[in-house]
Amino acid sequence: MYLSSTPLVVGERAPKFMLSDAHGTPVALGDYAGKNVVVYFYPKAATTGCTTQACDFRDNLNSLRAAGYEVLGISPDAGDALLSFAEAESLNFPLLSDPDFTVATAYGSYGEKEFNGKKFNGILRSTVVVDPEGNVSLAEYNVAADGHVARLREELGV
Repeated sequence: MYLSSTPLVVGERAPKFMLSDAHGTPVALGDYAGKNVVVYFYPKAATTGCTTQACDFRDNLNSLRAAGYEVLGISPDAGDALLSFAEAESLNFPLLSDPDFTVATAYGSYGEKEFNGKKFNGILRSTVVVDPEGNVSLAEYNVAADGHVARLREELGV
């Protein structure tokens, strides 16, 4: 059975969450209250597309932060995989573990996918920007890994 979560829409309240980072430290959306937060969902650490996207965020983090945006990456990977990925790619923002897809589902980032002709449920590569008041200011689903951060920066005026 293929499930799909409901995408978030601009203006609605972003679902609160608390997940563990690569070191096992709890990180909550509420920790970023009063800030703009780019929350991006990716299927699997250290895969080609996910590495491309993560490195794009890494390379653009200073300009995003200068414009008032923080970045959080979320995948179903366990902490040790996140830590290896972050260290291998010198990632400079938190990677969070959502092993049961609870947060991905709440954010509309979990659903039916197809790869090599096979259908399955999984993380849909997506990005949600949460404003300082905790509301969704941008929601994009099924984004391409390559060039996504450049397009996002353009949309955010960064």
